[in-house]
Amino acid sequence: MQSGGEILVRSLINLGARTSFGVPGESYLPVLDALHDTAGQLDFVLCRNEGGAAYMAAAYGKLTATPGLCWVTRGPGATNASIGLHTAMQDSAPMILFVGQVGTDMRGREAFQELDYRAVYGSMVKWATEIDSADRIPEIVSRAWKSATTGRPGPVVVALPEDVLSGKSAATPLSGPIAVEEAAPGAGALDALRGHLEQAERPLIMLGGVNWQEPSQRAMEAFAEANGIPVVTAFRYQDCFDNFSPVFCGEAGVGMPAHVQRLIREADTILAVNLRFGEMTTHAYTLLNVPEPRQRLIHVHPEPGELGKVYAPELAIQAGPNAFAQALSMLGSLDRS
Repeated sequence: MQSGGEILVRSLINLGARTSFGVPGESYLPVLDALHDTAGQLDFVLCRNEGGAAYMAAAYGKLTATPGLCWVTRGPGATNASIGLHTAMQDSAPMILFVGQVGTDMRGREAFQELDYRAVYGSMVKWATEIDSADRIPEIVSRAWKSATTGRPGPVVVALPEDVLSGKSAATPLSGPIAVEEAAPGAGALDALRGHLEQAERPLIMLGGVNWQEPSQRAMEAFAEANGIPVVTAFRYQDCFDNFSPVFCGEAGVGMPAHVQRLIREADTILAVNLRFGEMTTHAYTLLNVPEPRQRLIHVHPEPGELGKVYAPELAIQAGPNAFAQALSMLGSLDRS
């Protein structure tokens, strides 16, 4: 029999977690004990404030494409961390916030620092939940990890009641993560894509989002350079593309340069890969008409909910960035004569 804290930490280690960030609190002491017992396997980076810890976890998730883990205590610890969660959601960065909670026997009484985390974070994250039994820790952690990393990546909140963490269970820790294959574009979509790009006089590629692998970035660069198509990156995603490439034209973000605005506004065809059309990337939604842009829009994204969310694309392709880049590399040079 193991404590809930031990099952949780061992599950995270087996999922591949090696670094976490947080501010210690008495509401999750069994987790801290388990981290001490597994020293060197899952590091705990001590932070001065929960907001800073959440920012670090969000940045870690964005850089590594694996969930950035954050530990905070209940009440003020959780609310301090909310800014990092909001940032992770806006940036589509995988992250899991583990937050202490009052014991299950006290819930609903407005106990000291008690919060309803589903209500507080429900509109801010991909999923907010609370574990009500140590036996369910592997199940909930597996779902949290998958939710944070698949589709449109983002933050997940898991509340940990004190008695769940200290209670004993015979549950087996997770053995590893679920292998989820990226969605890939179909042959018909690729044929349509080729046709649109070959007909375009002023095509533009826009890139963003997380989960890019280096070979996929190189493939996108090779395709854009081979076909002379200018590229801009979305807000806070300058690293998606080689900034020294002859076809790189800048970032569509805060203080967007006039030449980037003009490229987007005057393009006749836009291939948007792995980005969501947010306020900054669209210059407050002024560069493309809502909901039907003047530009022919080809939107590629792994999350179907992002396709047509603001702008209605002429061609919507549900595909992950790496699977799409690999398929795009097979198109080779376009006939744009």
